[in-house]
Amino acid sequence: MSEPFPANEAHLQAEVLARALPHMQRYDDAVVVVKYGGHAMGNEDVARHFAQDIVLLEQAGVNPVVVHGGGPQIGAMLEKLGIKSQFAAGLRITDKATVEIVEMVLAGSINKQIVGFINEAGGKAIGLCGKDGNMVRARKATRTLVDPDSKIEQVVDLGFVGEPDTVDTMVLDQILGRELIPVLAPVAAAVDGGTYNVNADTFAGAIAGALGAKRLLLLTDVPGVLDTSKTLIPKLTIAEAHALIADGTISGGMIPKVETCIYALEQGVEGVVILDGKVPHAVLLELLTDHGAGTLITR
Repeated sequence: MSEPFPANEAHLQAEVLARALPHMQRYDDAVVVVKYGGHAMGNEDVARHFAQDIVLLEQAGVNPVVVHGGGPQIGAMLEKLGIKSQFAAGLRITDKATVEIVEMVLAGSINKQIVGFINEAGGKAIGLCGKDGNMVRARKATRTLVDPDSKIEQVVDLGFVGEPDTVDTMVLDQILGRELIPVLAPVAAAVDGGTYNVNADTFAGAIAGALGAKRLLLLTDVPGVLDTSKTLIPKLTIAEAHALIADGTISGGMIPKVETCIYALEQGVEGVVILDGKVPHAVLLELLTDHGAGTLITR
């Protein structure tokens, strides 16, 4: 079995393990859903560190579930094929040609690369998507935008973009607790047939809620939720998060991430953390040390 850290990071390994013992018991046999995405996925060293962290969690008695994105990789493939990407309300408008590429990249190359890294690190990963066992069935997503000139609301057709409608955990229930690590691509079957591309954060929130996860970790490209002076906010409640959205402190792309956190908490997740996936071993630092590594949002 491979070591959970490279030899040249022995100092970090020692720190984590020294502080981990009281925390490991808290997460023993608990489900932790980790959404892995952002540009950190494009860095092989960071990806391998992430895989080592996930294996160490499983070895420590945690039941990790990985949900991954792949926006940059999808964009690169579409560009290579001469298909122009369009976005609305932060979501990729997905026509029939695009959804076929999305499924190929997410459920194919990206999924199997992550599975490979985890297996190379000594784990036993299984790559799945929302279609497998009807795990996630989705409904068509709709978004309303306000025209800046006319101020009139317009419904945007996002094409084959969906939102989770139902989650069936039967397949995951058979996997978790058996030394297996599920790696999930956010592609789902449509309720009325077909395929939907689902935002990875939303997909992870639905999975975490259905499993009653102790933690949902959203690995992003930023340290977490920042205040007006750009300082990390270590902890928030749902009420405080709503207030920060209302006063504009939480804005732009962070709003849907925080809304996903709130949704997951309302579904029964104990705590949700937004943290920087580019920080080496961010998952372990968050779960197994006192100081954490991002913004924890709780009820």
